Amino acid sequence: MYTLYYAPGAASLVVHWLLIDLGLPHDLVKLDIAAREHKTPEYLALNPSGVVPTLLVDGKPMCEAAAMAVLLAEAKPEAGLIPSAVSPKRGEFFQWMFHLANTLQPPFRLWWYPNEAAGEAHADAGKATAEARIHAVFANLDAHLGKNGPYLLGNSVSAADFMLVMLMRWSRNMPKTALDYPNLARLANLMKARPSWQALYVSEGLTEWA
Repeated sequence: MYTLYYAPGAASLVVHWLLIDLGLPHDLVKLDIAAREHKTPEYLALNPSGVVPTLLVDGKPMCEAAAMAVLLAEAKPEAGLIPSAVSPKRGEFFQWMFHLANTLQPPFRLWWYPNEAAGEAHADAGKATAEARIHAVFANLDAHLGKNGPYLLGNSVSAADFMLVMLMRWSRNMPKTALDYPNLARLANLMKARPSWQALYVSEGLTEWA
């Protein structure tokens, strides 16, 4: 049994989406970020970093959204969202998951909170640098999808595509968004056509980038 501590549209989105898509039984605990519910002693006891999400797996807390995505994909291998242990695609899958978590996700925080890293006096420059890093990754991903797509692993959808689309959604308020890249836009359309996407939006009360 799974219990997901989430905030609408946050990094928990990919975990929530996969729980729905895979049909895995789960409970939800919504956190009010503005009220700093993710910094309460009770939540910090589960997730000492005080970030979202946390996933309880049979009562044991787990952190890191990308790791949760892999765990859930492996919980239902027949769904095909992770290559098998003997598949030549398995290494590629893990490469993309780590790339998204380590290379694309971090600069989004720098774009949202540039003063954290650059200081108030250099916040504009910090934000511009973060945006450039994001678009460099988007450009490389778009080129890859153009040659090898429509999904990151070719013709087969995987949990990595769920992770990528969540991160693409985070660009929606940038001057140039992920949807300005044709192959990324094609991927987004394919993924958003899944019934689980609409169910996710209803559950989290989301409207933007539907």
